[in-house]
Amino acid sequence: MSATMIFVNLPVKDLDAAKAFWEKLGYSFNPQFTDETAASLVISDTIFAMLLTEEKFKEFATKPVADASRTTEVMVALSAESREKVDEVVEAALAAGATEPRPAMDMGFMYGRSFEDLDHHVWEYVWMDPAAIEG
Repeated sequence: MSATMIFVNLPVKDLDAAKAFWEKLGYSFNPQFTDETAASLVISDTIFAMLLTEEKFKEFATKPVADASRTTEVMVALSAESREKVDEVVEAALAAGATEPRPAMDMGFMYGRSFEDLDHHVWEYVWMDPAAIEG
């Protein structure tokens, strides 16, 4: 059985700026699903974010596009292989123009930080001690 894939669709005001932001964090785009209205951000083999111009996003949405600078529309949480990787990704995001909406969360066995990208979408990077997961 193949793994379930996820495609998170997000509206962006400036597609070129959004692509440049994610490239600064070390991510790439699938050119097969990228054009002047959309970019397929490859997060992993099974996780993708479709960055869509607001006009393109509206073609799929049945409700008004949320103003993510004023309301929380979504929080996308991604796992990281270490505490250091959490810090590395978030620091790269901040250097690329993101903001950090709250302090790091450190529970000892779990560590996480978050950032808002250029369009105010909230991304969380979290590390959990494998021993804590095993129980």
